[in-house]
Amino acid sequence: MSVQSSSPVLAPTQLIVIRHGETAWNRERRLQGQLDVPLNSHGEAQAAALGMALQAEPLDAIYSSDLSRALQTARALAAGRPLAVRTEPGLRERHFGEFQGLTQVEVSERYPEGFAAWQARVPDHAPAGGERLVDFYARVVDITLSLARRHLGGRIALVAHGGVLDCLYRAAHGMSLDAPRKHELRNAGINRLHSDGHRLTVAQWGDVAHLDARGLDEVDQRHVR
Repeated sequence: MSVQSSSPVLAPTQLIVIRHGETAWNRERRLQGQLDVPLNSHGEAQAAALGMALQAEPLDAIYSSDLSRALQTARALAAGRPLAVRTEPGLRERHFGEFQGLTQVEVSERYPEGFAAWQARVPDHAPAGGERLVDFYARVVDITLSLARRHLGGRIALVAHGGVLDCLYRAAHGMSLDAPRKHELRNAGINRLHSDGHRLTVAQWGDVAHLDARGLDEVDQRHVR
């Protein structure tokens, strides 16, 4: 006689994944990486609008990169909720080493070979002192799946960076790291994913209806973070 398990099957974790609001360096098309750049006034307004848009949506936890631009955005989302923002360094932007603090034009002039590898999205390339794309991707996907397993069946928010969102979109769609990006990564946009703790799927992407104007994309050139 077979015995059937009565263990409940939990629904997937719902993930609301958000890129931080705008910074002055976003507007200057300057590479931020892991340098700690705060929101500008427009970014603060975007973060407030994000909080208002999601205020009625229950959340089990809010996690944020520990860089201030993400943390400020997460705190606006947490306003009025009985939740403290939990910082998670694993959600940081990619470390761009010697490229950090430079505009794309400056990178192309000072480091032409590195610039070409960056533009081509070479997975094993790392700027001097920085992080390989393949390692960044593994870091982001690993921490996201770990958090999904921690809150299996619940709903959590992750506030991070353009590069982080790009990794999650690629993981959900099975995209290679060197494939050109066609998906948008808007400041303070709302992106929804589901996860069983082992895989990711996209439920909604790039919702910016709550913003007065479309948030800056991760630059038309697709690379400045």
